[in-house]
Amino acid sequence: WGSGGISWGGFKSCVYAMRRFTWEEIGQRSGRGPAGQERWLVIDRKVYDISHFCRRHPGGSRVISHYAGQDATDPFIAFHLDKALVRKYMNPLLIGELAPDQPSFEPSKNVSLVEDFRELRATVEKMGLLQPNHAFFILCLCHILVLDVAAWLIIWYFGASLVPFLFSAVLLGTVQAQAGWLQHDFGHLSVFSKSRWNHWVHKFVIGHLKGAPASWWNHLHFQHHAKPNCFRKDPDVNMHPLFFALGKTLSVELGVQKKKFMPYNHQHKYFFIIGPPALVPLYFQWYIFYFAVQRKQWVDLAWMLSFYIRFFLTYFPFLGVKGTLGLHLLVRFIESNWFVWVTQMNHIPMHIDYDKNVDWFSTQLQATCNVHQSWFNDWFSGHLNFQIEHHLFPTMPRHNYWKVAPLVKSLCAKHGIEYQCKPLLTAFADIVHSLKDSGELWLDAYLHK
Repeated sequence: WGSGGISWGGFKSCVYAMRRFTWEEIGQRSGRGPAGQERWLVIDRKVYDISHFCRRHPGGSRVISHYAGQDATDPFIAFHLDKALVRKYMNPLLIGELAPDQPSFEPSKNVSLVEDFRELRATVEKMGLLQPNHAFFILCLCHILVLDVAAWLIIWYFGASLVPFLFSAVLLGTVQAQAGWLQHDFGHLSVFSKSRWNHWVHKFVIGHLKGAPASWWNHLHFQHHAKPNCFRKDPDVNMHPLFFALGKTLSVELGVQKKKFMPYNHQHKYFFIIGPPALVPLYFQWYIFYFAVQRKQWVDLAWMLSFYIRFFLTYFPFLGVKGTLGLHLLVRFIESNWFVWVTQMNHIPMHIDYDKNVDWFSTQLQATCNVHQSWFNDWFSGHLNFQIEHHLFPTMPRHNYWKVAPLVKSLCAKHGIEYQCKPLLTAFADIVHSLKDSGELWLDAYLHK
C-alpha cells in the first residue's frame, strides 16, 4: 500500500473524510463519560480528534481540551494569528465533518447571536482594528525602562536612607506592574504579525524585566481566556473552595455539601490579608521557579535568573544583602496589590459557575465587566479596564479597544445582554461586596439546607 500509489494514512484520511457525525456523538467525546478519554472538537463544521494531539498542543493540553466535545470555531479564530498555517497542522487530526442535517454549532447555542458576533469579527478585521501601532508599544517599553533607571539613580544619588529607598520601591513597583501589562500584550500576540516574534519579546519582558517564566503565564492565562470563570477550567478561580467561596451557585453548592475549608462568611475580611498583599511575594515567588524546573523550561529559567542577577548586582553595592532583599520584597508587595485589584475587579464580581457551553460572546460577557475610560484608568490597568473587548478579541492591540467598544455595546443591546461598565473605585469595592455576598450564601446553605 505504501508503494502502490496510496498510503495507509491516506486511505484512512479518505475514509474519515466521508464520515458524518452528530452533535450527540461529538458531545460524548469530551474526555470523560461513555467514550472514555476520547476528545473531539469541531471547527467550521470539521471534526478533529485531539485525543493525543492535546499533549503536543503549543498552547498547552488543557486549553484545547476545555473545548473537547464542543464547537471551538470562535476560540480558534480568536487565539490564532496565522490560521492557514495552523490548519495545515490540523489536517492529520481531521476525522470527518458534521452531518448535513446538523447545525454548525450545538443546538443549545443562540444562532442569531453567534452569527452576529462573527459578522462583528469580520467588521473588526475590515476596520484594521487587529493591526498594532508599534510606536505605542515602543513608548510603553521606553517608559518602563526610564522608570527602572530612575529608581536606581535615586538610590545612587540620594543614598540608601528611608525616603529614597521608599521612593525607589514605588518606582520599581510601577515598573513591575507596567511590565506586567506589556508582557500581557506580547503573550497575546497583539504586537507583531508573526507569532514567534511576539514569543521572543515576551520572554524578554516577562523573564528579564519581571523574573517570571513565559511558559507559566501561557499555561494559565489562555485557559482563563478559553473558559473565564468556569470552575475546573479557569485556573484563576481555583482559589475556590480552598480559600474562598466564589459565585452564587458554587457557594450554595458548597454549603449544601457541608464543606468548610475556611470561614467563608468572613472571606471579605481575610481577602485583605491573603489576597492583594500576599499573592505575588508569597505564592508566585516560589511557584514560578517550581513550574520552570518541574517542566524543564530551561530557557525561561535563564531569563528569570537574568532578572534576579541584574537586580542584585544593581542594588547590592548600595543596600547590602538585607537591604536588597527588603527592597525586592517591598516591590513585590506593591506589585501584588496593584495586580490583584486590577485583575480581579473585572471577574470576581461576575458570574462564576461550571462550564455551561454557551456561545463565545455570552461566555465572555457573563464573566467580564469594564471600568470607565480615562487616561489614568487606561494606564493604571494596562487598558484592562476594557476587559470585555479584550476577552472577545484577545489578539487585538489594546490601543484599539475603545474603538470597538461601541460596536460591542450595540450587539449587547440588540440581544438584551448586560454590558457592565463602572467607576474604578466601585469596581474595587465590588470585589469585596461580591465576596461578602457569596460568603453569606454559603453560610445560609451550610446552616439551613
